Amino acid sequence: MLRGIGETPVMPLGLSYLDDFSQEENTALYLACIQTVGIIGPMFGFLLGSFCARLYVDIGAVDLDVIAINHKDSRWVGAWWLGFLVTGAVMLLAGIPFWFLPKSLPKQESKNSKKAVNGTQGEQGPFLPQEDFLPSLKRLFSDSVYILIICTSLVAVSGFIGMITFKPKFMEQTYGQSSSKAIFMIGIMNLPAVALGIITGGFVMKRFKLSILGAARVSVTTSLVSFCLLLTQYFLQCRNAQVAGLTVSYEGLPEVSYEPETLLAQCNTECSCSLKHWDPVCASNGITYANPCLAGCQTATGFGKDMVFHNCTCIGEVPILPTNMSATLGQCSRSEDCDKMFKFYMAISVLGAFVSACGATPGYIVLLRHVDVKTQIENVFNHFLAVVQIGGIPPPIYFGALIDQACLKWGTKRCGGRGACRLYDTDAFRSRFLGLIYGLYALSYVLWALLYKRLVQRHKKKAAEPEAVNQEGNDDSSKNTQDETGQEPEKETNI
Repeated sequence: MLRGIGETPVMPLGLSYLDDFSQEENTALYLACIQTVGIIGPMFGFLLGSFCARLYVDIGAVDLDVIAINHKDSRWVGAWWLGFLVTGAVMLLAGIPFWFLPKSLPKQESKNSKKAVNGTQGEQGPFLPQEDFLPSLKRLFSDSVYILIICTSLVAVSGFIGMITFKPKFMEQTYGQSSSKAIFMIGIMNLPAVALGIITGGFVMKRFKLSILGAARVSVTTSLVSFCLLLTQYFLQCRNAQVAGLTVSYEGLPEVSYEPETLLAQCNTECSCSLKHWDPVCASNGITYANPCLAGCQTATGFGKDMVFHNCTCIGEVPILPTNMSATLGQCSRSEDCDKMFKFYMAISVLGAFVSACGATPGYIVLLRHVDVKTQIENVFNHFLAVVQIGGIPPPIYFGALIDQACLKWGTKRCGGRGACRLYDTDAFRSRFLGLIYGLYALSYVLWALLYKRLVQRHKKKAAEPEAVNQEGNDDSSKNTQDETGQEPEKETNI
């Protein structure tokens, strides 16, 4: 709440101020620079998060040698609290320069014309509009173009927030990556591509001096191209992790039923194993078992992460001659084919992020330029509020609820009750996760088409108004001439 109070004035008032007191041809490039720097922050944030995720949550309080899991395990809890201390201190330092901003800045002179701002040439006048807020707000929400912009932004941002929230989990479950590596890859590859795309979009706007219709065309085109790239991600898949009793049978065949009872087999029925306990071991046959007991292991050697289980009777159920009947702690790694598929996925993801970001600055120019200057601040503020609150808060909730339906194995809290999901059906995860993103983005493109149509109609209407005024002026002039002379004016003959 405190962050919201402090941050809310910065973007709406700051961007509107920038648009008012800079050259029109430079606004797009300035916006792109601000948004690009804004992406660099999350990039370092993801890198910091990746580092913290590799550190155990109780730094210095627990001997890591006695911990039997590592950062690649789904039960690992990283030092989530450390990032808040670092970023909190940095945010305090970032607020200091705001105290030294001048009360007013000189207006940049346009190359084509020199306009006075609020009656004062070259200086800033009253920045906040003098008009009452409610009438201004009413006029904004009676504008069909503005309503379409709000709806389009809401739907598109909902899809983006849902995607970026669960993308690390998607990479972890589908391609077998650790959570720290998934966060690191997003920070070091995706976000720089977004920053480069934003600055590229701003440069295109400045270089070709695009109008509001040109900006809308660029934004729509980049959105459609990025959507096509996003569609290809559905086919970049890996098969489910082989977990006995969940995704494959104890004989190594694909499992068709995911009921808890399938975790029991003839090889472990007499062991009185707990079906709720998740402590996966990787057998020499390449299959993961939910815990050593369900693998039928009878003895163990070693300590902590180096513990090895022997005489695991269930390993022998697979019709593949294993080298031994032993298992080690942790889930089995994915195949090499899955690693190659992950590289293709990252390449498509980075390219799609770049193309999509190229339309960000043109889209913001459409938001700024379609309304009157007097309502510009309310325009940006309402857009910012709607996108952050309505478009940013609900998506993680319904995305998470839909993804949880693909869970195969739930963890159990120490005091009872359902914990976090330990294993997902990757096919169902991919279908639900990407399917919801596809639906939201497709709806946003339909709204973009309606928005572009309304912009074209408004552009034609404004273009026709000067012609009508000129024609009316010519008619009045002819009428006055006739009234003064009593005769119609002579018509000139073009030679």
